Amino acid sequence: MDRYRPTDEPAPAPPVPSPDEVDPAVLGALLARHGWRRRGGAAGRYARWTPPGDPSGGTSLLVPESREFPDSGDLLGEAVTALARSAAPSAREVLIGLAVPSDEVRWRREVPEPRSGAAAWSAQERLSAAARATLLAGALAARGRAGYHGARHRREAEASLEHILVGPPGPGGRELTVFVPVEHGRAVTGTLLRALHALRDAVDYQRTTGGQEAFDAAVEAGVSRELTEAVVSLVEGTEGARVALEWSPGAGPPAGVAARPEPVDFSPGDLPALREAGARYVRSEPAVPVRVTGAVVRLRRTGPGGPGTVRLRVLTGADVAQVRVALGEDDYRIAVHAHLVGLPIRVSGRLESRGGFRRITGARDVTPVRVDEADRDRLLKSLREHLDGADCFEEPCAGPEEEHGDGRLEP
Repeated sequence: MDRYRPTDEPAPAPPVPSPDEVDPAVLGALLARHGWRRRGGAAGRYARWTPPGDPSGGTSLLVPESREFPDSGDLLGEAVTALARSAAPSAREVLIGLAVPSDEVRWRREVPEPRSGAAAWSAQERLSAAARATLLAGALAARGRAGYHGARHRREAEASLEHILVGPPGPGGRELTVFVPVEHGRAVTGTLLRALHALRDAVDYQRTTGGQEAFDAAVEAGVSRELTEAVVSLVEGTEGARVALEWSPGAGPPAGVAARPEPVDFSPGDLPALREAGARYVRSEPAVPVRVTGAVVRLRRTGPGGPGTVRLRVLTGADVAQVRVALGEDDYRIAVHAHLVGLPIRVSGRLESRGGFRRITGARDVTPVRVDEADRDRLLKSLREHLDGADCFEEPCAGPEEEHGDGRLEP
């Protein structure tokens, strides 16, 4: 299954399901969803479908109403083969929906017709980036509610998007459809749907009353700084944007959710409220007390003595990949010696929201953590792989204030 790909990569051929695995009712529902027209057929036996943009009816599929008839298998095989050979974008989308039961998320941006190929490519890139950011916000919220996630849960959220399939972009970078497999992503789509509707309601409340309290309540529905930023990116430079979700016809909707959810629309007039809410989420998200165990991957101080800064690859204690910790002279020496002998350290402090929850302040109780020989070998191997090809201990994900060090390891 394909990862979420940049729009400049060629789309691979869609998966082709076995005709024996195709449910005629699901195939009919997908054809209708993607704009195919039903144009008669033998009542009660099969229906004739023609693709969108083919008013003459020259191309058609015969789809049986059920598998009860002797020729139903042959008709389904012919229909699947015709879809695989068709150049119509809708045919590819139908095949994806058949092969991988998926919820479909659609984005649409109301933008002028691009005047050049470069402008169309730029519009597609912007739409793709906004769509991915929206999905990532939903994946983060599915793992825990927060007004500002920062780096927390990001690895797991990004990994959950690896199974997503991307449909062909619409003309002019206006439309994009993403297929989220039910098996891996139903929690993401369900959370995203609730969050988008809650965000729409909170924006309406703020624009009507001037109050921000609806954004506070919306956090429990999955709204966050990450989601407001994604919607801002989607809407900027447009006359309006829409996000719509359709459940997999094979799996059906989740319990207690509308079978046909209403799409959510945003306009340029919503941008001030969205930006203000995003800034508010960052300001109000508190620091988190933590006790982190991590492997030292970078050490830095400005002289042979005094305090220094270490970067830890987090093993346990916080839902982030790495953190930066400022240590006093004695604690810094402990971290150096632990690094030299291949031991992780444990440190207590507060995980600060500033910088995306990548910094521990008020560090104390710095202690090397004893591990058995096998765990120590695995840790050293992991550190060597992590630093392979690097000239110093400086991490590529360092913040702007950290990118100017010389990377020396000071004992």
